[in-house]
Amino acid sequence: MEILSCHSLPGYHVRMMSGQLLEKSLSPRLLKLSQCTCPRYSKQGHLCLNKLYKSRAPQSYNPLKGFRSSDSRVFSGYDSYVADDEEGLRSVTGSGERVTQVLIPGLPDESNGDHGAPISSCFLEWKPKLNVHYEKSGSDNVNSPPVLFLPGFGVGSFHYEKQLKDLGREFRVWAVDFLGQGMSLPSEDPTQSKDAGISVGGNSLWGFGDETEPWANKLVYSIDLWQDQVQYFVEEVIKEPVYIVGNSLGGYVALYFAACNPHLVKGVTLLNATPFWGFLPNPITSPRLARVFPWAGTFPLPARVRKLTEVVWQKISDPGSIAEILKQVYADHSTEVDKVFFRIIETAQHPAAAASLASIMFAPRGQLSFKEALSRCQEYNVPVCLVYGKEDPWVKPIWGLQVKRQLPEAPYYEISPAGHCPHDEVPEVVNYLLRGWIKNLETDGSVALPLLDDPEFVEHNVARDLEFIREGSKRSVRVQLFGSKFSLWYLISSYIKTQLKNLRIKS
Repeated sequence: MEILSCHSLPGYHVRMMSGQLLEKSLSPRLLKLSQCTCPRYSKQGHLCLNKLYKSRAPQSYNPLKGFRSSDSRVFSGYDSYVADDEEGLRSVTGSGERVTQVLIPGLPDESNGDHGAPISSCFLEWKPKLNVHYEKSGSDNVNSPPVLFLPGFGVGSFHYEKQLKDLGREFRVWAVDFLGQGMSLPSEDPTQSKDAGISVGGNSLWGFGDETEPWANKLVYSIDLWQDQVQYFVEEVIKEPVYIVGNSLGGYVALYFAACNPHLVKGVTLLNATPFWGFLPNPITSPRLARVFPWAGTFPLPARVRKLTEVVWQKISDPGSIAEILKQVYADHSTEVDKVFFRIIETAQHPAAAASLASIMFAPRGQLSFKEALSRCQEYNVPVCLVYGKEDPWVKPIWGLQVKRQLPEAPYYEISPAGHCPHDEVPEVVNYLLRGWIKNLETDGSVALPLLDDPEFVEHNVARDLEFIREGSKRSVRVQLFGSKFSLWYLISSYIKTQLKNLRIKS
């Protein structure tokens, strides 16, 4: 292993097709800008969540502990919101329903000089020509738990900047870019071309040559490759078991990694994890069926795939298409997505991006399905926490609820309003839940899970309104924790009861 470089992350600039620098603020002009062209398994002694939940007299998780003096300015807007106890909880009554509000810390407030934990950008050479980019924070927190974040499809470690800056003040935090995505794209063309090659929009494209370079032989950007990448990263960089957190595709990879390496995992948090990935059969688990498909994501791309990739790439790499996708996955359209937009555009301009997408789309399925990986984690008592945005248009809540049915003891937090990327849309809430869950595990259950201030609610559903300050304004979201006795019938019956209750109130 060789660390090629590691430096503090500076402010970055993204260039459009024309080469002009994009301005930092995009939100007011997003639509206008978008129109431009341009299996190893070993049983280990993991904590059992069921035992944690039923431990005696757990202390309530205090979200404001440590923030009352040094960070009192964060809560300056709460002069009229006085908590009745140390947890920052208050009960209010409205429309005949008792609602509990929870005051939680906001993100580091840069306007007041609080920039949070510094972030370092690093490159690691995993294999020849295959460099892994990652970001880290909190390196000085020597004795704190390590936390590793895995990104969703099409983004990278930059999507966890709000976790790196905030959680890095308390934990050691890493976020990696999967190979073939983000800044972990190859530094050289994986193929050799007899002619000048192919270009789209004036940009030359790698991976469309006639022969494969030796270093790229059998290279496929598959979920099995990413699982191996994460294993190497944990073993060689972090060098100890981690809490692993994954959003969307990253959630699947996190679960897959935990199922294959339970001895390297302290706990898994799924953020709207996609429950499936890959269309073609796996050559190891289904060798006969795999032989039916002559190409499965290797380089170079076959001629017919090149043409298809050119057409598809022109469409999906267009800034208008990217802006539309972001609009779909964020439930709150007031969320600042400028940096995410810029970084996706930057990645799309890399000459290896188009062929990498083709390899990803045609890569075979993993050796373990999502359900099989979940069963393995259950078998080895790997703690799992579920945090899902309710308004996700892609991974609907039903998918998270199915995981909850398979793992009834796993805490399931449903956030509303929040879409496919709750960690970026409501980072204050996700960071609060992650902090509490990790403290619950680190203390063997002596600190209660977030929102479980009353142990009697362990088996039932709990709803809370979480309030925080963002950019000087008070925000609030509803978070529902589903208990160990959760069932779909309970959810349906509760919905019917609520509707009938509302009708009675109106009449």
